[in-house]
Amino acid sequence: MNEKVENLVLEHLRVIRGDVTVIKDDIRGLKAEMTSMRQHMAAVMTLQEHDHTDIASIKVRLDRIERRLELTD
Repeated sequence: MNEKVENLVLEHLRVIRGDVTVIKDDIRGLKAEMTSMRQHMAAVMTLQEHDHTDIASIKVRLDRIERRLELTD
């Protein structure tokens, strides 16, 4: 009877080990995806900052043109 219990425990431990391995693989994949998403997000934020800088520059130039053409109120 004791041998049956030991075998049962070992069998459960093997199943648990297999499940843990699958979970570890899934976590590795999720980490890779998160890293990729962070890099993409950083790139988007950098582009957005460049756009804001360009828009500010265009506003300054437009204000100067309006003043020279006396279009301001």
